[in-house]
Amino acid sequence: MKPDLGAEVRDAMDAGRPVVAMETTVITHGMGWPDNLEVTREMQAAIRDAGACPAILAVVDGRVTVGLDGPELERFARTDDGSIAKCSRRDLPGVVGLGRSGSLTVSATALIAHAAGIEIFATGGIGGVHRGHPFDVSADLTELARTPVAVVCAGAKSILDLELTLEVLETHGVPVVGVGTDTLPAFYTRSSAHAVPTVAGDTAEAAAILGGWRELGAGNGILFAVPVPPDAALAEDEAERVIGRAVAEADERGIRGNAITPWILARLVELTGGRALAANKALLVNNARVAAEIAVAARGPV
Repeated sequence: MKPDLGAEVRDAMDAGRPVVAMETTVITHGMGWPDNLEVTREMQAAIRDAGACPAILAVVDGRVTVGLDGPELERFARTDDGSIAKCSRRDLPGVVGLGRSGSLTVSATALIAHAAGIEIFATGGIGGVHRGHPFDVSADLTELARTPVAVVCAGAKSILDLELTLEVLETHGVPVVGVGTDTLPAFYTRSSAHAVPTVAGDTAEAAAILGGWRELGAGNGILFAVPVPPDAALAEDEAERVIGRAVAEADERGIRGNAITPWILARLVELTGGRALAANKALLVNNARVAAEIAVAARGPV
């Protein structure tokens, strides 16, 4: 795979500056216009302010692109007609082979970031094992099991079964590191009932752990879990109540597959009067900043 590199990304790589990858599913399927473009710009700015280079990953008309920006980025943000596919690893051959455009999930972002020589990327929350459907396991988890990329996120999306998600990660030997927390953050909430196996007190310690992971060369990914900023977090009891309602409604409507997460996230925005959207935006920008700080502190090729 030889991805097309944006000019900023190419310059950063040539200069040995750290690069932080960003996925595109949040732009096309996770958030509506204009919030999607605004938060993407804020994430880019947070990464640059911390001393790293942002690289938005996508497939544009069949070309794997590392460094989506400008008119093409706005095209992705404005598209709501289904013409841009939501792509996991499974979907990439069809999109690339047929010359179509696709936004990337965590699994596809990890695959392409690794191919491009980028070892860290920032996202919102990873996929996992779906509540009430233990055989519905996100490809994000299997990708973390086999692709050496560091993912910085706000834990697993709280609409999932967090306990089973952690079990699957443990089975595949994926390190899970809480950054400033000893429990797995639950996306909209800062903590959960589930302990993380490793704790980093700050981004300097997280960078040291990243260095240890890099030195071991184990061949799988590593997950850094960062709590949503406190002023944007939802209370745990409220989050559990509205998530339970949204999941039940999705089951009643027969919503399945890759449609379920965007539908539930949109429903949570409605049920919380927009506060779920505010939390989502805050954690995305915070994760971007933390990923860049880790990448810069690690002082290695990222």
